[in-house]
Amino acid sequence: MLILSRKKGQSILLNNDIEIVISSIDGDQVKVGIKAPSDVNILRKEVYDAVQESNKQALQKQLNLADLKSFQMPNHADKKTNA
Repeated sequence: MLILSRKKGQSILLNNDIEIVISSIDGDQVKVGIKAPSDVNILRKEVYDAVQESNKQALQKQLNLADLKSFQMPNHADKKTNA
């Protein structure tokens, strides 16, 4: 891990197109601005971790066979065709 010291208004450049700017410092809280191309996903790590955990739990849920038996596919034959 690279650790850098920055002051308010200073920035860090990643990969020539992502800029991390120190917006303000108030006690133990630092506000950070991120300038990046629109195709770059930016998530807070705790949000990313929560989504990953939710996905993991969804994969582990037991599938109830009774629920599958009662499931009915929509009947698309009722739609009128303009052929």
